[in-house]
Amino acid sequence: MDIVLLLKAATLGLVEGLTEFLPISSTGHLILVGDLLNFNDDRGKVFEIVIQFAAILAVCWEYRAKLGSVGHGLLQKQEAAQRFVTNLFIAFLPLAILGLLFGKAIKAHLFSPIPVALAFIVGGFVILWAEKRKHTVRIESVDDMHWKDALKMGFAQALALIPGTSRSGSTIIGGLFFGLSRKAATEFSFFLAIPTLSMATLYEVVKYRDQFHSEDLGIFLVGSIASFVSAFIAVRGLLRYISRHDFTIFAWYRIAFGLIVLLTAYSGAVSWSQG
Repeated sequence: MDIVLLLKAATLGLVEGLTEFLPISSTGHLILVGDLLNFNDDRGKVFEIVIQFAAILAVCWEYRAKLGSVGHGLLQKQEAAQRFVTNLFIAFLPLAILGLLFGKAIKAHLFSPIPVALAFIVGGFVILWAEKRKHTVRIESVDDMHWKDALKMGFAQALALIPGTSRSGSTIIGGLFFGLSRKAATEFSFFLAIPTLSMATLYEVVKYRDQFHSEDLGIFLVGSIASFVSAFIAVRGLLRYISRHDFTIFAWYRIAFGLIVLLTAYSGAVSWSQG
């Protein structure tokens, strides 16, 4: 096995795990890092599918008690469990529908470093704006959410169809606008990632099924382990962080990172691909 390829797999796995659940866009980072590592062809796309699924498993493991409780509640026909699952389904729909309608066009025109960098910067300023607004909390827990709240979160998540926007960032910041507490917005973003990313993974597996080869098992394993471990650390770390801080640091990171990409592109320091 090519050691350089394994190092690329580990790097991208770490990037996926660390960025998937933070409001800084995993898709944007994977596009940029994949471009730098020259690992953004069809083989790279298949690899991204695998490491994304590993990140999902990290969230499932972190919230295994909650998910088990919901599953048991569904069997017992408990109202709270049914409402929780219904809310996730409602929140999932906007992105699923809009993705089917506009996904190909978005990938054709926006999945390249420059549009991603611009989305990073715009998203950063949106976070700064959200943090300067008065935050009135009316929903302390995900269990207190109404279906209308879930639908609003779903439309917020749909903004993440634009690469560089951030799925978690859209839902978390959207949740703050809609009156959710920081913890409720963050945890609902985590839970919503499970059906959203699982269905996206299934769709991509079917789409790229001819690109899966047994000789890639080594990089799949290395990347998945890196993604799972780093995602688990990121989820726990974010929950601890928001108990004492706001999201301003992520906004400035996004702005700085986007500006660096633009400056290196227009100065010629880095030959970013254009599509």
